[in-house]
Amino acid sequence: MPELPDIELYLAALRERVLGRTLERIRVAGPAWLRSVDPPLAAAEGRRVVGLRRLGKRVVLALDDELFVVLHFMVAGRLRWRPRRPGAAAPPLGGRMALGALDFAEGSLVVTEASTRKRASLQLVRGEPALAALDPGGLEPLAADREAFAARLRSENHTLKRALSDPRLFAGIGNAYSDEILHRARLSPFRQTTKLTDEEATRLYDATRAVLSEWSARLVEEWRASGAPFPEKVTAFRPGMAVHGRHREPCPDCGAPVQRIAYAENEANYCARCQTAGRLLADRALSRLLRADWPRTLEELEERRERARSG
Repeated sequence: MPELPDIELYLAALRERVLGRTLERIRVAGPAWLRSVDPPLAAAEGRRVVGLRRLGKRVVLALDDELFVVLHFMVAGRLRWRPRRPGAAAPPLGGRMALGALDFAEGSLVVTEASTRKRASLQLVRGEPALAALDPGGLEPLAADREAFAARLRSENHTLKRALSDPRLFAGIGNAYSDEILHRARLSPFRQTTKLTDEEATRLYDATRAVLSEWSARLVEEWRASGAPFPEKVTAFRPGMAVHGRHREPCPDCGAPVQRIAYAENEANYCARCQTAGRLLADRALSRLLRADWPRTLEELEERRERARSG
């Protein structure tokens, strides 16, 4: 799922492509993508894009007359830019992954979704109150001070992993960057929010701001350096990440193998040596299966793997 740094990357590219341009029309390939009926899509035709903003993990295009086009990508939704020659017809959507497009004279902004479960959405709303109603209410981590961050963190008793990625608590953070933040803060993903010390809460606050700011700037810099006209390779797995997507690869800080636990539709990646004092977190499915045979420490896990390799 595109998260705060990815959305900021999209916004940087969109400012160069559509800000100040006139939206000719919105094409919808199938009914699953469109999640609003009033105002009708025709109300957006001929409107100029006067602003761009992020609403949690959503991209918002502000149009004339207080109309807002709201794009939510969920897990597999992405943006593509298809250039258009002067006077030519809008490019075809192309392919089963295309959900629809926003057409401009210079090109079309195509939304795709690489999943059989169509969860990405388009909404057209009128007025700031209607836009605010789409906000899950998460605190903006880059705008909050330490006290507000800590208060929101402790407002409900959850694991840190769940709290950071809950859009009702914090805006723009998901599975990937919560892993990176917790590694930077040297905190276990399963530590309870209400048990955090003030020092740990401050570490988490600093890590959150640092990771999100650094990756937001890095993604924009890498896109500009690539020479690509639009950032189409938006992914949750980035070279240079410390732990996310790096199961069994060495931690960049201590060299211990990165661990992974899976639960529901998510996973947590962490370094046992850096974040849990060498203790392995129990994967619910495997720990139920193995029971007493579940390795408790990183050293015990490596010993078992070594025995298995040696036969």
